[in-house]
Amino acid sequence: MKKKLKVLMIDDHPMIIEGYKNTLLGENQKEYQIKIDIASNCDDAYQSILKSSKTTPYDMLFVDIKLPPSSDGSITSGEDLAKHAKELLPKAKIIILTMHREDHRIHNILKNINPSGFLIKSDLTSAELLLAFNNIVSGTPYYSATVNNHFRKMMTNNFSLDEKNLKILYHLSRGVKTKNLPNYVSLSLSAIEKRKNQIKEMFSIAKADDQKLLEEARKRGFV
Repeated sequence: MKKKLKVLMIDDHPMIIEGYKNTLLGENQKEYQIKIDIASNCDDAYQSILKSSKTTPYDMLFVDIKLPPSSDGSITSGEDLAKHAKELLPKAKIIILTMHREDHRIHNILKNINPSGFLIKSDLTSAELLLAFNNIVSGTPYYSATVNNHFRKMMTNNFSLDEKNLKILYHLSRGVKTKNLPNYVSLSLSAIEKRKNQIKEMFSIAKADDQKLLEEARKRGFV
């Protein structure tokens, strides 16, 4: 007997959803009976999640991070949506899909959601989507190459940086001046300066300028 799976795919690009559906349904029809629902924004997705929590819960959710926010502004992204899903559907497997490759974004998603699957879209092929699906159905988490590379970076250092420190390094690496960082990181300029000095001390380059700080951060895999 085929195993029944109820899946919700959340993405605001119909072509991407169609590709996911065709990949899963084309290769798994013999083994699974898959019912796929679709949502393209946070409102519709949340209502589908809420309804399923009261009837037949979803087994798996594919969640894009960048989504149109809910009409009341309470859910602003797929990350927010995934947090609600974890509360309402505690047994569901959540697979995050995103174009974001920045270490601070990957770090934040892993920390806040701890998904069963984490796939960077630029890494993704049909074969990898199937591999991820089959691993996750069998209870094994799956992360694409960029996410695994993030894990390796963190493991090669004997310390880690929190989300705000990673953001500071990221925006510095993009050419943002320190005086403008409060526009990108929710900290005061004095707090940012203090964190920069702490990072320099951790890197054993206390007297270094920003260029040297970024060189060391790149060597250590933080940017």
